[in-house]
Amino acid sequence: MATIEYVFSAHSGYAYLGSAELLRICADNSVTLIHRPILLSPVIDAQRAPSFRGRTQQHVDYFFGREIERWAEFRNVPIINYRPSRHDADYSLASGMILALGETGQQTDAMAHGLLEAHWRDDMDLSDLAALKALATSLGHDADALLAKAGSAEMQSRLQANTRWAQEKNVFGSPTYFVDGDPFYGQDHLELVKRALHTPFKAPGWSNPPVK
Repeated sequence: MATIEYVFSAHSGYAYLGSAELLRICADNSVTLIHRPILLSPVIDAQRAPSFRGRTQQHVDYFFGREIERWAEFRNVPIINYRPSRHDADYSLASGMILALGETGQQTDAMAHGLLEAHWRDDMDLSDLAALKALATSLGHDADALLAKAGSAEMQSRLQANTRWAQEKNVFGSPTYFVDGDPFYGQDHLELVKRALHTPFKAPGWSNPPVK
C-alpha cells in the first residue's frame, strides 16, 4: 500500500486548508497516511526563513491573508477571517494528542483534522486544557487519559524527534508531504501528490550554484 508522510504543525493554516482534501486523496487511492506533527518554528529557523514578525505587512497580508481566503473558497473550507487570536500559544500538548493515537489510522486522522479545524474555524486556543478535553470527548475519547498520555515524556520526546527529523529532511514548512521520499511543500501541491502516487516524477536532475 502506498504511503504519504505528512509533516505539519497542529496550528498550521495551510495544513488546515489541505487537510480534508488530503484525507480524500488517501481514501480514494488506498493510501496510508503517516502523521509527523512537528514544532514549526525550529524547522523554519533551520531554513533561515523569516519569522512572522520578520516579514513586511504587505507580505503577511498576502500570504497569511489573501492567499488563505482564496484557498479556503477554492477548497470550500470554513475558516475565520483573521489570524487565530491565540495562534502563538503553546501547541505541544495538542500535538501530543495526535501522537498518542499513533502515526496512522482513522482516529489519528480525525484528531489531526479536528485540531486544525477547531483552531482555524472556531478560533480555539490549542493550549486551553478545557477546550482540548472537549474536543477529545467529542471525538469519542477518554479525554483525561488521552491528555495524560499526550503530555507524557514519551509523546513530547516523539514531537521533538519529529521536529529534528524535519530539520534533517530540510523541510521548509507546514504542510509538507513525502511520497516515496520525494517532498511536496504546501497544500497547493496536493494535485502533484495525487499524481505521484500513481506516476512518480522523474528523479531530480536540476543543478543550482551554491547559495552564498
